[in-house]
Amino acid sequence: MRKVYTGKTKDVYALENGNYCLQFKDTVTGSDGVFDPGANTVGLTIDGIGQLNLAVSKMFFELLTDQGIATHYISSDLSTGQMEVVPTTFFGQGVEVICRYRAVGSFYRRYGKYIDEGAPLDAYVEVTLKDDDRNDPLITAEGLAALGIMDRERFEELVELTRQITAVVAAKLESKGLELYDIKFEFGLSPRQELLLIDEISSGNMRAYKDGSRVDPEELSRLLLAD
Repeated sequence: MRKVYTGKTKDVYALENGNYCLQFKDTVTGSDGVFDPGANTVGLTIDGIGQLNLAVSKMFFELLTDQGIATHYISSDLSTGQMEVVPTTFFGQGVEVICRYRAVGSFYRRYGKYIDEGAPLDAYVEVTLKDDDRNDPLITAEGLAALGIMDRERFEELVELTRQITAVVAAKLESKGLELYDIKFEFGLSPRQELLLIDEISSGNMRAYKDGSRVDPEELSRLLLAD
């Protein structure tokens, strides 16, 4: 394998067959040792979380495949912490998409003057540009179009697909007695220009609560994977 990218929670390798390999790591995003799925820095290291994140991602990608939702997922090897995926291209230099069911995290920090913390949101979707130097700025559909990153039609497709995938994840959590508050996704384009969910779907990318208390990433993974 040839390493092509070093990420916060995963490294990416090019495979001889033209696909890519994601190597999961034991890091999660956050700041000052506190987990935050919307953060753009590594907040802490949790032994074994990489393998757990891969196991949860495998579960969700296979669930989405069963429901006819296209993703970049091909296969995974839990023993090595690796996932094989189809090649995709980014929108610009990458965008992140967050779907919010409740007002927490950065949403509440921005808009707390107008809403109570934890108040319900109607599957609110927001897009940020992947840019650590500028703290992943929020951007509108008009801004994406003006910068040549994404046109309005593709943006609307992105929002619809995000809500569809989030509903699948939320239903799975609900079956475990958990409530999804928000979740972060990444999307890319296949060689045929098909919109695909990429990256991962893991406890490190979402906030979930049980009986009014937030569940940490490691415990969330174990609850999701329990029979």
